[in-house]
Amino acid sequence: MAGADGDDSLYPIAVLIDELRNEDVQLRLNSIKKLSTIALALGVERTRTELLPFLTDTIYDEDEVLLALAEQLGNFTMLVGGPEYVHCLLPPLESLATVEETVVRDKAVESLRKISQEHSPVDLEVHFEPLTLVMPTLRQAAEDKSWRVRYMVADKFSELQKAVGPEITKNDLVPAFQNLLKDCEAEVRAAAANKVKEFCENLPEDSREQIIMTHILPCVKELVSDTNQHVKSALASVIMGLSTILGKDNTIEHLLPLFLAQLKDECPEVRLNIISNLDCVNEVIGIRQLSQSLLPAIVELAEDAKWRVRLAIIEYMPLLAGQLGVEFFDEKLNTLCMAWLIDHVYAIREAATCNLMKLVEKFGAEWAQNTIVPKVLGMANDPNYLHRMTTLFCINALSEACGQDITTKQMLPVVLKMSNDQVANVRFNVAKSLQKIGPVLDSNALQTEVKPVLEKLATDTDMDVKYFAQEAISVLALA
Repeated sequence: MAGADGDDSLYPIAVLIDELRNEDVQLRLNSIKKLSTIALALGVERTRTELLPFLTDTIYDEDEVLLALAEQLGNFTMLVGGPEYVHCLLPPLESLATVEETVVRDKAVESLRKISQEHSPVDLEVHFEPLTLVMPTLRQAAEDKSWRVRYMVADKFSELQKAVGPEITKNDLVPAFQNLLKDCEAEVRAAAANKVKEFCENLPEDSREQIIMTHILPCVKELVSDTNQHVKSALASVIMGLSTILGKDNTIEHLLPLFLAQLKDECPEVRLNIISNLDCVNEVIGIRQLSQSLLPAIVELAEDAKWRVRLAIIEYMPLLAGQLGVEFFDEKLNTLCMAWLIDHVYAIREAATCNLMKLVEKFGAEWAQNTIVPKVLGMANDPNYLHRMTTLFCINALSEACGQDITTKQMLPVVLKMSNDQVANVRFNVAKSLQKIGPVLDSNALQTEVKPVLEKLATDTDMDVKYFAQEAISVLALA
């Protein structure tokens, strides 16, 4: 009972026990919120010897009540006698940190962190660190019936590994990680696959290679051909990083075959993740070895009968060029990029044109002038009018990146000459090209070279040629 004078400090523990067992949740909640008052009334010794054991034994309540309890206990240091006795708060908070409701667990962990800062180094070692004796709980969580629990274990695996140290990692975490990589749920496998590189990096150095080769790599090999694309994609985003851990010989013998399989995967994201990380493999095995092993697979895909596969490789080409460098690109991949410009599928020709622009932005105008521009302009004389039109599309795309000098001296004469083409489609594309490259040209070239040609095209017998020539005159203000 509260007492006649209503003094909360005299609130007896018997009433607290009654209220904590009351069917009314609100009453139980109110009594939990008065814990600090009760602790003050009881004094530090009785709080330690009576109140805390009672609370530890009664953690079976509604989540709302448990949440309030977890929060209250974080502020109990002085109420149990200060830092010297703060370890008494560990049992109830440890129990709260294992309940089913996430919000309660998070609050309990927050309170544990709070009181850990009030432990002396010696007390931390004696009282707090035995909480890293979490392996029974961790093993149980890694094999939990709910895939969401297993997913969380996989997702937090690197943090767990750092927390438990090398010995427990070798003895307990390696088998647990293997199981997560083989989990029946794709979401769990994907989360674990995402951690492969990090897990391997953090293994004890003296046994790292042996653990990876014996225990982790066999699981990784299975994941390369997983039925779920998210799993394969997660693995592809990190697998290249294993090459720096395992070194040149192991990479060539064991990892390259996996990279090759992933490069040919039907899922675009898997292929992209492999191509995006070629640089770290290049650092380990060198460009020549890379060209002998992975590049033939890329070239094979670039010439695939299915145009969508060719398209995917074109889209990765600027990235690949950046990874491999200009010399290697010119030697191995330049011819491929030019061949795409005359592909029989329009979408490929269009993507190849865009690809050239990105390559020029990456390698510079001088490289374009020496390597790309002569080949592009040479197509202006191709007997196939579609290829002649590709020349115009390339000029449209490259003029800005190449700059005024190259555009005026090398590209413009070719465009002007093509205004006499027998095919109307080519002539109206000349008008469109002149409109596109006009802003790159100086006013003298516009007035003396471009304007006469557009005026001539504006009187063409073909209606489309006339229309686009007049539009170009208007847009470039040449009227």
